[in-house]
Amino acid sequence: MKLATETTVKTLGDYAYQAIQKHFKKTLKWEKSVKKDEDPEALHQMRVGMRRLRTAISRFEIALKLSKPASDKNIGKIARRLGNLRDLDVLKESLETLYQPNLPRKEQETLQTAFDALAKQRKDAFSNVESTLKDEPYKSLKHALEDWLEKPSYQPLASLQIQQVLPDLLLPEISRFLLHPGWLVGTQVVNSEVIVITDWKAEKLEQQLATQGETIHDLRKQAKRVRYQMELFTDLYGESYAAYIAEVKSIQDILGTMQDSVVMGEWLVDVFKSEIHTKLPTLASLLAQNRFKSWQQWQPLQERYLKPENKHNFHLTILHPI
Repeated sequence: MKLATETTVKTLGDYAYQAIQKHFKKTLKWEKSVKKDEDPEALHQMRVGMRRLRTAISRFEIALKLSKPASDKNIGKIARRLGNLRDLDVLKESLETLYQPNLPRKEQETLQTAFDALAKQRKDAFSNVESTLKDEPYKSLKHALEDWLEKPSYQPLASLQIQQVLPDLLLPEISRFLLHPGWLVGTQVVNSEVIVITDWKAEKLEQQLATQGETIHDLRKQAKRVRYQMELFTDLYGESYAAYIAEVKSIQDILGTMQDSVVMGEWLVDVFKSEIHTKLPTLASLLAQNRFKSWQQWQPLQERYLKPENKHNFHLTILHPI
């Protein structure tokens, strides 16, 4: 099969080939650097490559004939191990750059216990990644995708023009995003109208996150899935489509920042075996402040995406590719 280019991409199969080729190549590009553990950025890039490869394979699955080692499930297992290591790197960077410089000396000294624990956990997580990249599932994944790219095999749907199927590909994931229960956290429904509560204090937010934080986090993951899928087709849409991608990315980033703060607090509780207000009161306060700041950034987007007219315009954009 001729390799896909911008001028030859016309069918669903062409787009599938192009996406898998691109993200598989990116994954392989960073593999050696990850094994050497020289640069956290290499790990980040390989993890992103794996995630986008997984999105491409899962979203184009209806058009592909792939062997089992190249399955969405197998890629997910490998990506999660990379993710566990990356999460520790993000945690360390945040503690060192955002929080430690703003703590009193006593708390900075106390925080050393956390850094020691982090170093040990990272050593174990890197060992896990090393093993993963040597093990048979990863090798089989690479061989399967190399073979498929050399001689691709498709389902009948792959021969359809991309414009014919594009809205049907995109709309189910977008609908799951727009109907996610996370949108209703911090709202009231009055006469079937959703009202966003904007007068919360930081304490009220902490109470809500304690009970519904996982729902918010899941909305963030759904935003990421939508964004990755939409970015596969940016050349087939115009400015309004690009604007929606940018907004979905903002939602993902804001909710991600809030979740990172929650995870850090939980991790510190686990390290110190006590509430961090007793060991690190200034840090606990800073974490809560940052969560509240993220929540304030989130609410205008929440209000916008709860409006029926915006949902309608989003759907219209998807229905009309170039």
